[in-house]
Amino acid sequence: MIELNSKIKNALIKIDFVKKYEELSGIYTAEKTTSDKRLVNIDGEEVMEMLQKLGYSSTFVPKEKFYKTGQEQVGPYTLCVHYILECGMVDVVWVVKEGDELLLGAPWGTYSKRILENGYRIKKPVFGDYEQLEEILEITLKMYEEFKNALLEE
Repeated sequence: MIELNSKIKNALIKIDFVKKYEELSGIYTAEKTTSDKRLVNIDGEEVMEMLQKLGYSSTFVPKEKFYKTGQEQVGPYTLCVHYILECGMVDVVWVVKEGDELLLGAPWGTYSKRILENGYRIKKPVFGDYEQLEEILEITLKMYEEFKNALLEE
């Protein structure tokens, strides 16, 4: 497995990423929202409105089926969040570039494996309605802000 960039890894550790992602995953589980109760057919406009309400502009990239959210230049970094919503699950990707160098661009599920270096896996959050989805988006965006601030301190 590819090593995390040291700045990225330090920022993730500083915000206690693994613990926070475990907590999120533990709240929104497949056990609580079984496959027959998941929100599968998602209204993209509703998702865009949620993100806007949370203070982030977003576009949908149809070819790759993800929402590109909050792209911004912060110090030497270009950052954004990608949301992949499939089968009632949320996959989050933080994208971080420094100049032309991609420092981070993988799904959250790989971060814990790379931080702990033991193959530890955290399951994706699962949702059954738009209210749960909005809660997940709000939590992950708060984590993104914490990560961004920690990265700038590196």
